[in-house]
Amino acid sequence: MSKRDEILAAAQALFAEYGYAGTTMRMIAERAGVAFGLVSHYFGNKEKLFLVAGHEMIDAMLLGIRRDMEVAKNGLQAVDIFVNSYLSYTLANRATFPTLIRCSPFSDDNPHLDRQKIGVKFEELIREIEVNLERGIADGTIVQVPVKDCALMIYAAMVGAVRTVFLSPFGQPGLFEETRRFIQRSLRR
Repeated sequence: MSKRDEILAAAQALFAEYGYAGTTMRMIAERAGVAFGLVSHYFGNKEKLFLVAGHEMIDAMLLGIRRDMEVAKNGLQAVDIFVNSYLSYTLANRATFPTLIRCSPFSDDNPHLDRQKIGVKFEELIREIEVNLERGIADGTIVQVPVKDCALMIYAAMVGAVRTVFLSPFGQPGLFEETRRFIQRSLRR
């Protein structure tokens, strides 16, 4: 693993554990086992590092989701695979995924961060849902829905389930599976 990647992994873990405000560049350097100046060299400042940490997690998530969706026979199945892959990614990355919860444009953890910069990356996830909804409407597996609104509602259901599991005492076993079933029931023709 390169020094840059070690710094990024340390930042993701620390942001997930302590949040943006509770994480310092010095903590990141110590966790990564590098000189403090190297963190600044690669990422500039904490805000830029935070954004890169979130963006790279979304890129990794999307890569896996798209790979998983290659086997989808229709739009409804593609949406289901998307939801399952997204939710599975959160559990597989339990130690670092809270970074995405904290850098979400829907989060109040960092009121001073540029929500536009953050939102652009999250829109890639929502756009992927839109593409699959359009596919399902075209192939007849998904009822006619307002695509943009419906994609946002699906994303909101997933985010709500994840936040409930990760941040509250209400995360019941099976919540992710029920979220998948709810979305499927809502879309199925």
